[in-house]
Amino acid sequence: MAKRQRYSMEFGKKEKVLNYANQTYQLSRPNKVGAVMALIRECQPKTIQEWEQWYFENAYSVSKMPTKITSECLRELGERLYEKITEVVIPEWQAAFSKLTLQDCIDYIYNLTINRTFDGFLREKSVVNDGLAKIFPDIIFEESDSELDHAGDIDYVAKVDDRAFGIQIKPVTAKANFGNYSPTERMKSSFAEFEEQYGGKVFIVFSLDGEIGNKEVIEQIRQEIERLKK
Repeated sequence: MAKRQRYSMEFGKKEKVLNYANQTYQLSRPNKVGAVMALIRECQPKTIQEWEQWYFENAYSVSKMPTKITSECLRELGERLYEKITEVVIPEWQAAFSKLTLQDCIDYIYNLTINRTFDGFLREKSVVNDGLAKIFPDIIFEESDSELDHAGDIDYVAKVDDRAFGIQIKPVTAKANFGNYSPTERMKSSFAEFEEQYGGKVFIVFSLDGEIGNKEVIEQIRQEIERLKK
């Protein structure tokens, strides 16, 4: 079998810092570069040149006031990325490196494995058992099977007769402002696969000290249950 040609550039060891800064400052989110996976699926390009032309002809930022994406927009985002790395990330990392100790590393691994896992477990249980399960007592909420493809993005499967909807639980720290949060393209794909398999949508529930932070999701879930029962 012939080896598939790859078009992605390689950045070597620089890739880690580029990825970190890009994700931290959300410079390639749909509100900056458009819904790229949706666009390329719509385009179904045969060549990268076809995709590039389609993108710049059809890409708009996903926001309340969509703006046309141009090559100049991408260049500006690259310039902002460089500014963030050189003016913020590198100084912060240098300060962290100078103070890092062996005990910090030991404590970090222990905390990540034991403390944070337990915190997350309690948070999920509280949101579902003390929240959703009491609001919707007729619905069976089950932890997502870890073997399923969508398990990383869907924490609970809520059974409605022979169909189901999904629940993803996030700590409120993952979203400083509820209105600003948008699932990644990977998550959207996973949610779509879940809906195709089970018939129901996936809802993101934000946990605020074990309670539902985005209360509006309750009514959205209620409407979905009514739809699935029809």
